[in-house]
Amino acid sequence: MGMAALPALRAQPPSFEVVSVKPNNSGSGRSSESTGPGLLTATNITINSLIQQAFGVRAFQISGGPGWLTSENYDIAAKTGTSKDLSELELRPYIQALLADRFRFRYHRETKEMQVYSLVVARGGAKLPVDSGEGDATTNVTNGAGKSTVQSTRSSMAHLASLLGARLDRVVNDNTGLTEKYRIQLEWAPNPAPESAEPSLFTALQEQLGLRLEATKGPVEIIVIDGVEKPSEN
Repeated sequence: MGMAALPALRAQPPSFEVVSVKPNNSGSGRSSESTGPGLLTATNITINSLIQQAFGVRAFQISGGPGWLTSENYDIAAKTGTSKDLSELELRPYIQALLADRFRFRYHRETKEMQVYSLVVARGGAKLPVDSGEGDATTNVTNGAGKSTVQSTRSSMAHLASLLGARLDRVVNDNTGLTEKYRIQLEWAPNPAPESAEPSLFTALQEQLGLRLEATKGPVEIIVIDGVEKPSEN
């Protein structure tokens, strides 16, 4: 006798083993977030910010939802059940599961034509040393008095495009054609004054990395909120 084919088992998305969500009514404008082996801690964070992190999008890529997503703050402590220090990309499905479980978050995706930047190689060629070292990629971003700095090891151009987009509030698409991992050192003035010794981000990209940003239009993914609820305290 023949055997009936068994349905394929669908892998369950990862989720936090333990989650604590509490309202933060301190009125402080300062928020913080930290990760460690098996841990995620966020203090005084809005759910809109959490959605951005869960899907790797910016605020302008989120549509719909009640006003409390940006006006109310929460403290969140979660354990992954693994001893690994998860990267930002690895944490996304965990945070998506947290939103669905504790905030009854429901959504769908749409694509909209919007203004974007295209990251390309400038005339004269890229000035990016290839980083052939072993280990995970690292990124350190500092914002000082009149100067911002990005230091990154084993970075892809897609990662750099994401970093730039977070600072320009516009999606940046990687069209450099560069496929290696690189070491990046970039310094610029976020709001350069005429007398500033630091260049703007656009100038710094070209002078320091041999890259250029071109303004254009392109498809941008939008997260459309279909439903969300306030969580019960635990």
